[in-house]
Amino acid sequence: MTLPISPDGVSQGRRSRSVGVGRAHAKAVLLGEHAVVYGAEALAVPLPQLTVTASARWSSRRTEGPGDVSFTVTGPLSRPVAAQASDGLRRLVRQFSPTPRTEDGAHLDVTLDCAIPHGRGLGSSAACARALVLALADLQGRQVTEDETFDLVQTAENVAHGRSSGVDARAVGAWAPLLFREGEVRELSVGCRGVFVVADSGVVGRTKAAVEQLREGFQRHPGAKEEFLRRAALLTEEARHALAEGRAEQLGTRLTDYHEVLRAAGLSTEGIDGLVGAALTAGSLGAKITGGGLGGCVIALTTPEQADEVEQRLRAAGAVRTWAVPLRGSFRE
Repeated sequence: MTLPISPDGVSQGRRSRSVGVGRAHAKAVLLGEHAVVYGAEALAVPLPQLTVTASARWSSRRTEGPGDVSFTVTGPLSRPVAAQASDGLRRLVRQFSPTPRTEDGAHLDVTLDCAIPHGRGLGSSAACARALVLALADLQGRQVTEDETFDLVQTAENVAHGRSSGVDARAVGAWAPLLFREGEVRELSVGCRGVFVVADSGVVGRTKAAVEQLREGFQRHPGAKEEFLRRAALLTEEARHALAEGRAEQLGTRLTDYHEVLRAAGLSTEGIDGLVGAALTAGSLGAKITGGGLGGCVIALTTPEQADEVEQRLRAAGAVRTWAVPLRGSFRE
């Protein structure tokens, strides 16, 4: 199916420009972390307040060879993003079909203006890669489809994270909540009224370590993998139906239940558990860690009336920043 994307999302194809521009945004996983790698479903929502803009232009500076590229990263969180913007994004540039300019060894200057904190499970690397793909397409006057964009973003994601499920690559370009499974996505029906509050713990998550820890646990305990996937699949399915049918309290309960599944697997931390507890004490309908684990962010579902209080309690409990995202069918509304 064709997914809703931003007006700047997929290049429509036109004559080459002196500067190409592309944009993407953050995402948060509601349920399905880790299970999605094993073929289970995951639910994700876009976070349109957190954006990255890429600009690309040809430079007259001396080049070191064909496909020479330099990156400049700006924004309040630029330093850690700059560190991640090397190998994966350089490979993405090489993967992007060359034009005569690149074959002649022209130097490419790329600027990434990123407001998405790195290592928090919010899709910063995928968003940077998507914005870059669209900027390159815009620069070269090319048309790229959503599937082509996804494949190119996955090129960078697989370098950054190893084997990537693909949920980030899809969600950072979507404008509606998504159901993701094995590379395929569809929009979720939304019947609930509420607000998602995302809280940054200030601690970089460790996705690769979490994936390995979970795999080792499966190997040590016969049947653990099957039970983890069964429980994850059931909670995700029940949450999807609750979201569609307007049962916000049940949706919140499923979020908290999924946090317990991840916590039992050792993928949470004391600080994350403290934030989940603070959100629930403040009146959230449910809360959980979001992303790969061992750090990162918490996502809480609350009513619009309670959202401010939840944000205040989360900051008092140690969150370095929070964002409130109204729950609706399309984030372009």
